[in-house]
Amino acid sequence: MPDVHPGPGEVRIAVSISALSPGDVKKRTGWQGSRIEYPRVIPHSDGAGRIDAVGEGVDTARLGESVWCYGAQSYRPFGTAAEFVVVPTDLAVPLPDAGSYSANRELAEQAACLGIAGITGHRAIFADGPVNGLLVLVHGAAGGVGSIATQMAVRDGATVIAVIRADQRQRAEQLGAHHVLDSDDPELSAAIRAVAPDGVNRIAEVDFADHIELDADVIAIGGVICSYYSSADRPSLPYWKLGFADTTLRLLGSDDFPPAVKAQSAQELTAALLDGSLRSVIAERVPLSEIARAHELVERGEAGRVVVMVGDG
Repeated sequence: MPDVHPGPGEVRIAVSISALSPGDVKKRTGWQGSRIEYPRVIPHSDGAGRIDAVGEGVDTARLGESVWCYGAQSYRPFGTAAEFVVVPTDLAVPLPDAGSYSANRELAEQAACLGIAGITGHRAIFADGPVNGLLVLVHGAAGGVGSIATQMAVRDGATVIAVIRADQRQRAEQLGAHHVLDSDDPELSAAIRAVAPDGVNRIAEVDFADHIELDADVIAIGGVICSYYSSADRPSLPYWKLGFADTTLRLLGSDDFPPAVKAQSAQELTAALLDGSLRSVIAERVPLSEIARAHELVERGEAGRVVVMVGDG
């Protein structure tokens, strides 16, 4: 492909790290009937690198800036799985110089994982305000979105109940969860109520259809269920149980949050990354020449994040 060049209001990033999310695989495979709207698509919405060119109207002081970006391939044809990517300047979030090459590389890897998973996880926790002093339940707390939701809730001062598979207990404890419960426990509702007798205030939900009955059992009066996925397109609801709890249902689609919401989430995620309270597990580092293998790892549900090593950035 020829080198891309930034237009008005855009910057070009020399990409060092391109991060995969399940959403990148879903777009490629036509999940939920989604269509590829362009003759050619370079995949991946998230990445990190260094700004090496700016378009008209962008402050030239941004040249040379280390950044991470999100939304590169959200309703756009060309994402971060390339040596260069062009994005609107607001989608390129500044990163400080971490010092050594290895430190900068590590920071870039972590920052590249903040986009889809980070903004979704942040929204799942904070869409209805701060959680300091509240009880927060995170389903799938060891996953890409769930792990970020867990860490951000802990950082804000919530008491976090992590629901995970039995083999993920150690990871959930590392994330700072205050209570770790097994998703396969036949008495899970009672176990949650033992920790939260008056119910939980917020639920970050990884599968609305599969868990809504349980969520209705444990939600506090006036609580919020934020779901970013459902295994069924038209799930049934325990209407009155939810209604009598004055429950708010919030359904999330990460590509479609308002721009101001994404920008605020990006700022807070970056702050958490820099103060050391937010980290992702990098499961595999794959060279750009083996990008098909990277997608296969994500399709298999690799435990942890998969990143594509592109260049020095």
